[in-house]
Amino acid sequence: MKLNKHIATGLLAGALVLPSLTSCSDFLEETLTTEQNTDYFNTNEGVESLMTGLYYNLRFHFSFEWGFSTTNYGTDEFIVGGDGSNAMWNSYISSLSSDVPAVNINTTHAYDVWDNMYTGIANANLLIDKCENGYTGSMKDEALGTAHFMRGFNYFKLVCQYGGVPLKLTPSTTVEREFTRATAQEVIDQVLTDLEEAYRLLPSTEVVEGQLTKSAAAHFLAKAYLWRASEINDAWNSSTKTADLDNVVKYASEVISQHPLASNYRDLWAFTAPDGDNEKLSEIVLAAQFTANDATQGRYGNEMHLYFLNIYRDLLGMARDISGGREYQRLRTTYYTYNVFNHLNDSRLWKSFRTKFNCTLAATPGTQDTYYAGDRGLMFILNQPGDNRFPAEWNVETVKDGDSEKLVPNVFVTYPQGTTADTHVLESDTYLKYYAPCGKYFDGSRPTVSQEGGYRDGILARSAEDYFFLAEAYIRKGDYAKAVEYLNPLRERAQWKAGEDRESYIDGGAAWNENALGWSVFTAVAGKGTFCDRSTYYESNNLPMGSLNAQASDLRITDISSVASLPAEDQAVCQKLNLSSPYDVALCFLLNEKTREMCGEFVRWEDLARTQTLVARAKAFNKDAAPNIQSYHSLRPIPQTYLDIIQKDGHALTSEEKKAQQNPGY
Repeated sequence: MKLNKHIATGLLAGALVLPSLTSCSDFLEETLTTEQNTDYFNTNEGVESLMTGLYYNLRFHFSFEWGFSTTNYGTDEFIVGGDGSNAMWNSYISSLSSDVPAVNINTTHAYDVWDNMYTGIANANLLIDKCENGYTGSMKDEALGTAHFMRGFNYFKLVCQYGGVPLKLTPSTTVEREFTRATAQEVIDQVLTDLEEAYRLLPSTEVVEGQLTKSAAAHFLAKAYLWRASEINDAWNSSTKTADLDNVVKYASEVISQHPLASNYRDLWAFTAPDGDNEKLSEIVLAAQFTANDATQGRYGNEMHLYFLNIYRDLLGMARDISGGREYQRLRTTYYTYNVFNHLNDSRLWKSFRTKFNCTLAATPGTQDTYYAGDRGLMFILNQPGDNRFPAEWNVETVKDGDSEKLVPNVFVTYPQGTTADTHVLESDTYLKYYAPCGKYFDGSRPTVSQEGGYRDGILARSAEDYFFLAEAYIRKGDYAKAVEYLNPLRERAQWKAGEDRESYIDGGAAWNENALGWSVFTAVAGKGTFCDRSTYYESNNLPMGSLNAQASDLRITDISSVASLPAEDQAVCQKLNLSSPYDVALCFLLNEKTREMCGEFVRWEDLARTQTLVARAKAFNKDAAPNIQSYHSLRPIPQTYLDIIQKDGHALTSEEKKAQQNPGY
């Protein structure tokens, strides 16, 4: 039985304490939105219902554009595609401020993360209070563990984004307006206290799918201790670094022992159906629970399937369908991301990005070949500089699909003739809508192509990241050989296995039809949909089709402390960033490896900000951010709505008092 089947009841309880989100004052005001009143929370049933309702807070991170704009934009991995609704979060222009002006209704505001995290904190505070004052049921430990986890989790998100924020640890019974920011040190201390208490109280294993466990607390404890030990806190963290790194090792080791990696990287993204086997993999430590039951969805469906997609509906022989998705084209893959992979030997490139689409329309007259629904309609060639097979202007008469040897009507080539490693054709405005999309979030289970709310669970923690926590802890300890021991398991999984079909591809775009991958019911013509279960592996690498399927590849490494010892793709990044010290080189390799393993998984901005590598990497690899990014962009602006509503000694803040609570630079 899955947890989200019970969330609906909890939501009614949680709604009683949700504040208006127009003021950012999550702990200032309570609004009654049902016929029940807060006396319900004085009952055992009410407390247990509130505990379940807290899980709804986790859906926030996948429910709208703030999910990617505050985590993936402004980094080395993605730039803006054909829609700039949130471009300021990528380019760091002046409109990224305490009061972000709305381009349209999709724009992420400075207060979105702030408001929603404090909403969860307010509910957690209430649950802690009720558990400790009157609850007599049998679930006290779980309820308290859940509340402490949610409060710690939300404060951790706040401190990673904003630095020091106000600490509110008790429920409000009257309107409160006087708040000041705690220091980042005080906030992270509270985060660790809450997560340690959650670890003590939560069960070791799930009883209901999606339930919080000690492993979830351990994962975020490792992450929080690593954050405190990172460069962003070097002004004050010297006394805790050694113990923090030991705790990273302690908790991350526990997680990987309890949550073995999936055997094949593709299994993580091969979404087959809502609540299917793909969502029960041992590697998944915590996921926001979504369901195909719209009655329990509430405001938040999983919308991440919308944002990574390239435009395809305006191309010859193509039309939008469920398997291809509703293409919002927000996140355009950078050349850094394509090039940081070993294209020949690292299967994660070909399992993370969709590079072939089928035609969806009937015969297309007037072309050299006649195209039918199911023929290859769109290909992305991820080749290397110096590959002169493709002219600068490519078209239907120049590129074939290797499977059928039939010319393809729409082909986009990373490096056509005459380009060099510094020529980024697909990052030009001409092609801003056309790029190989990250395929991790396709959701073909939606009943219509226009439905925005998806049904896939949203992964918040998987044990692969704990391998990175361990490797980074040992890099910070100066033990580079030990770090390699935790990086190699991820690279070994990424190797092609002997007998593996290197052209095979799967993503959630095929999930709606479990019997015939790639088929869809298209309203104009019944035929094969855009989903194609092949990649451009062989065309991109200029190899005969199937020629390497019998062979295994080898990605294992032995040393990450010198540039000369790294793979060529990592050497190129180190040279671009002018890195040479063992620590800088090793950390660079780890960050590159994290792109290869976790590209697009909503961790990148916070990783680069805490390691203070954000500015250098954005300048080197993000053409939109490069002219504007500065060191102060490692923190977000404190929302103007918060500054305008709080008081000091009974009066609204003066301009100087507001400035004192704002982060530098904003």
